[in-house]
Formats: sequence, C-alpha cells, structure tokens
Amino acid sequence: MSSQPNILLIMTDQQRFDSLGCYGFEAAYTPNLDQLAADGVLFEHCYVNNPICTPSRASLMTGKHLPGHGVYKLYDILPSEEVLFPEHLQRSGYQTALLGKLHVSSLHFEAEQRNAHDGFDIYEWCLEGCVRMDSPYHAYRQWLEEVNPEFCQRLMTEGRAVKHHPQELHFTHWAAQRTIDFIENHDGSQPFFCMMSIFDPHNPYEDYPLEMLDLLDASKIPDPLLVDGELDAKPEALRRESQHNYLGDVADLSADELHKMRVGYHASVTFADQEIGRVLAALEAKGIADNTLVIFTSDHGDMLGDHHLLVKGAFFFDANVRVPLLMRWPEGGIAGGRRITSLVQLHDLAATILDVAGMAEAERLQWMPDAASLLPVADGSEESVRDYAVCCYRNSGISTTGYWDPPIHATMFRDETFKLNIFHNSPEPEGELYHMLDDPQELHNLWDQPAYSAVQAQMTRRLADWLSSQERYLGARGGEQLPTPGQKIPNKLH
Repeated sequence: MSSQPNILLIMTDQQRFDSLGCYGFEAAYTPNLDQLAADGVLFEHCYVNNPICTPSRASLMTGKHLPGHGVYKLYDILPSEEVLFPEHLQRSGYQTALLGKLHVSSLHFEAEQRNAHDGFDIYEWCLEGCVRMDSPYHAYRQWLEEVNPEFCQRLMTEGRAVKHHPQELHFTHWAAQRTIDFIENHDGSQPFFCMMSIFDPHNPYEDYPLEMLDLLDASKIPDPLLVDGELDAKPEALRRESQHNYLGDVADLSADELHKMRVGYHASVTFADQEIGRVLAALEAKGIADNTLVIFTSDHGDMLGDHHLLVKGAFFFDANVRVPLLMRWPEGGIAGGRRITSLVQLHDLAATILDVAGMAEAERLQWMPDAASLLPVADGSEESVRDYAVCCYRNSGISTTGYWDPPIHATMFRDETFKLNIFHNSPEPEGELYHMLDDPQELHNLWDQPAYSAVQAQMTRRLADWLSSQERYLGARGGEQLPTPGQKIPNKLH
C-alpha cells in the first residue's frame, strides 16, 4: 500500500442526509452513490459546523470550528492568515486541484481574488453557473464560451431564469468532466488531491435536465413533514425564519408548489449521481480506484418545507445540519458495507485527509486542535472519535431583506441521545431539547419539561464548557509580541 494515496473529495451543495437511497430514501435514484456506500463506509450522523455555506465550508477546509477561523456569516471573508488543508498537502508532495465551488469567503470576494492560502495548484473556480460570470476566475463561463457561446450568453443575461439546462452544458457535467480530465491526465509522479465541488441540489431547484424525470419516480417523494401549530411553542427565531426566509413565507406556497420544489431538488440529486458515476468510472479506468480515498459529502441540508421551514437558516433540525458522508479506500483498510453510527463533524475531514497523507497527529493538532481523524473509525480500529457535535449559528444567514435584524444567535449541542438548541439573544431563555432516539423527527420539544430538567442543565453546562474551550484554544487573533528581558516594565509596589 502506498503511504500517500490519491484523494478525491466530491462535494455537493445543500444536500440533506436523507436524500440518497443508501440513507433509506425510497424515492431516490442514486445507484452510483449507493454503490460507493456499499464499497466503503457510510457515516450516519455527520453534523456540519454551521448551517450556512460560507462558515460551513470554512470549517471543512481549515479543520476548525467558527471561532477558530473567524468566518461567521454568509459574506464574511476568511482571514488572510488562515491556511486551507490543501496547502499542507502541497508541502507533503501532493498536486492539488479545485474544480468548482470553494466558498470559504464571501462569493464576491472570491469572484475578485483568491484566498491567500487556498493551496490549489489548479484553480478552476465557479460558485454557481450564472453568478458573478464577470469574474476572471469563472472557469465554467470560460468553458461555456468555447463549447456553446449562445448558452453562455443566455446565462449571463437571464441568470436563474434559464430552466432545465442541457446535460452536456450543465455546471455539474462541467465539474465532472474537468475532474475526469484531471484524472486521465495525471501522470502518477506524485499523489493528487482533487476537489470536485458542485452547486446542486441548491435552490432554485429548476436547472436540472428534464431527462432526470425519466429516472426519478416523483410519485414516491413524500410531502413535507408538517404539523399544524408546531412552531407556536418553539423559539421565536423559527417563526421569523418561517415567515421571512430569503425564499419568502412558506405559508404562501401551495402543496403543489412545495411538491414541485422537492421534485426539482431530487432530480438534481439524480443528475449529480449520474455525473459522479462517470468520475468514479474514470478512477477504475485509470487503474487507481483501489488506492484513491474517495470522500462524498455536502456543506449543509435543505428543509424543503419540513417543519414549516425552507432551505437553511437559524434552526438545527437534522434535515438542515446533518449531511451524507461516504468514504471508500480499499487499500487503506476501509472494508465495504459498514455503517458508522457514532457522531462526526464536517471539519473532521480536514484532519482525516491530512492523516491519510501522512501528517502526524501532533502537527495536525497544532493547526486544527478540535478536528479528529476519522480514519480509525472508518477502518474499524475505533468505535468513535467524539461523543458530541456542535453547530453554531451567528446571524449567519439572510432573510428577505439581508442579515437578520435583530440578529439571531444560537448553538446546537448534540450527544448520542439528545439534541439541545439554545437561542442566545432572546429576552427570555428559549431553546429546544429533543430525544433523538425516541423522536428522530424532532416533533416533541422537551425544553423546560420537569422530567428532563437535569438533562437540559447538564447539556447546557457542557455547551458552556465547549464555548469557553474555544476561547482558550484561540488566544489573541493577531498573535502576540512578548517583551524582551530588557523591555519588561517593573510593576511591583514593594
């Protein structure tokens, strides 16, 4: 076995955990990802660090929670001193490539410049096919200008109004094809890390190729999980999100409109699966599949109307903060067909990838002290690497008018049995407590119920300990400059 395998990270955008057949979704048509799960391991409980793109992806790429990297909101910019894990891979002899979306900083920042330490040798950036097409980094636009300038012009002038993109011109197809080109052209003189990162199944849900409806049985897609009055006894922030989400008020959408949204979402997942299948076949054709670590995941989920909520935001339902995570690496000792039930987090992937590349644990901990390598769990040598997961929302997302005003700040603390959600800036203490084993659909809020007061108090203390630990890890944001012996100022009174 090579000490340095190739690494392929395939990432979707806004894909909830229960959108794949291998996670039990009966309506899914995802044969390639289901096979990837059968040939590798499936993590059942992977939680993101934040339910919004930019902070979540900054955590993935730095291996840090939000306080560690400083990206809290959608349009924040990653501090210039923060190092993405591909830069560490470069120093370990890897060739690195980005093909698609990065989004660890504001999309408008990335449209105009690169993050200082992104670590990519090949940088073919595109956040969304029709967004910031004026960017000099917009590699998808540059490709479209060559293969179909007429369609390129349509996207530039009509934007998201262009529906049902042709398969051969779709952003997802472009990202897959560029990944295949990279694999086929790699000469094997050094190991590679390749990140294929697509925009689907992110809203607006209607750019999928129409042929996907021939594969997807839309009649099997269930209606949203809705209970009348459910949000009345829950934190006020959830009612604000329900009424003023950036897609609008969920109550204004008819049952047919919600069904159309859900069909478009899963049709996009179907198309992504088809294109990912082509990429996995390219690894086989190249003869490098067995010693390539393949990771599939997403940055957060999508409510799709469940619990009277849309897309993502200041709430911690599993549909929003729990994502699929699949790993395959035959020569690395990852046996096929295992399902891992213990808790993991998205930022653990940075430590996992550096572990696989050969970075010692002591060095990893210097860069990302709160990230754990998942390799021991994936290969079966350990049952778990963490017993809790934390997700932070710091006025991260937007409403119909921009950032929330007044702001919304909340934190989720999840252990193996319970999920605690605390909303920090409410006039009165507000929160949610769910028994995740007895109530996986999160319908029965146990917050302030006397029978669970001890559980609530214990989890609140653990969350407080975690929040203080993040401050202890970080220190001064700008570093420090200590006085020399001759510069010390005497302060003692006697």
